[in-house]
Amino acid sequence: MKALGGRSPHRSRLAVRDLLSEAVAGVLQRPARSALTALGTVLGVGSFIAVLGLTVTAASQIDTRFDILTATEVTVADISPKDPDAPALAFPEDADGRISRLNGVRAAGVYWGVRLGPDRTVATSPMGDVGGVEAQTQVVAASPGIWQAADATFTQGRAFDTFHDTHRQQVAVIGGATAARLGITTLRTHPAVFIGSTSFTVIGILDDVERKPELLMSIIVPRSVAERTWGPPADEGAQMLVSTQLGAARQIADEVAVALRPEHPEFFRVTPPPDPRSLRNAVGDDLRQLFLLLAGVCLVIGAVGIANTTLVAVMERVGEIGLRRALGARGRHITIQFLAETAALGLVGGLVGTSIGSVVVVSVALARQWTPVVDPLTLASAPVLGLATGLLAGLYPAWTASRIPPVEALRH
Repeated sequence: MKALGGRSPHRSRLAVRDLLSEAVAGVLQRPARSALTALGTVLGVGSFIAVLGLTVTAASQIDTRFDILTATEVTVADISPKDPDAPALAFPEDADGRISRLNGVRAAGVYWGVRLGPDRTVATSPMGDVGGVEAQTQVVAASPGIWQAADATFTQGRAFDTFHDTHRQQVAVIGGATAARLGITTLRTHPAVFIGSTSFTVIGILDDVERKPELLMSIIVPRSVAERTWGPPADEGAQMLVSTQLGAARQIADEVAVALRPEHPEFFRVTPPPDPRSLRNAVGDDLRQLFLLLAGVCLVIGAVGIANTTLVAVMERVGEIGLRRALGARGRHITIQFLAETAALGLVGGLVGTSIGSVVVVSVALARQWTPVVDPLTLASAPVLGLATGLLAGLYPAWTASRIPPVEALRH
């Protein structure tokens, strides 16, 4: 329809400044409802920041601990053929010394589990009726280097050394749990344990080990005594634990087999530490996927809350919508107005959630004595995520508001 003179009638416009002021007025009109509406976005974006920040921080901490322990550990297994021409035990008697002389090695020790017959019990009495321990108590044969390689500490006594091993002294070191089960509380009385009919004087009780925690549940005897008493290792064979300096494990893994037996390096299977980056990435990806799923659920809940509250607000503001339409506002202006309000709620929720998430990351890191790590790109994108959540949540309510007939709205 055209006006007189062929000119088009004046079309109403909604300036950006007016749109922003109307959106702010709509949000501040009911501050309590607006705060509760934005709470879902706050939780979602806060979870998003906390998840990503804690994931990166934990991955960094995992990487550090990996470097300290796993990245400095090399395991060597005896896989020599079990035939008359091959030695019963591939590790030579001076295996500890050979490996310890390699540049970058802190300590090395050979160990294996002793296979006991069903009639050989472990007890503190030669009759086996006092202080008996059930059959699953493990007896481990080890060379003196195992203690430093495993970073062992003692509550009482000491570890056996090269003298005990060379002279085949019948001594033993027991783990703290095994000592409690045997009823051994002090070494002042020089207690002994009987493995079958063979007695071993207990000279040390383990407190803790950084590596090979199974030693805490075991009775450890010198390697030479175990070979003389029970013979060489069973089918599973012996192993060597090598503790290296940080960064030297890969090089040591390439050299250890030749250092043990230059003529038969194939008698050993060497297991170097895995790549720390692969471990960190795998752990980080698993944590990130899990917690991002939770953050996504929070965002969905927040979006549903915004949509529901905005839809209720549309129903309550039908009269206002009708008045605006009567004064010349078009359907798209109503749509844009409600989208601006929900976007404002989402943006505010995103900013508050970003702050809360950052505080959570720093607080957890300080409590755990970690170094907090937060990607600046994540911090910058979080408010945008809240804004997008508000826009998506307001699409349906805004469309519903624009579809209300002006006459019906005025009548309401």
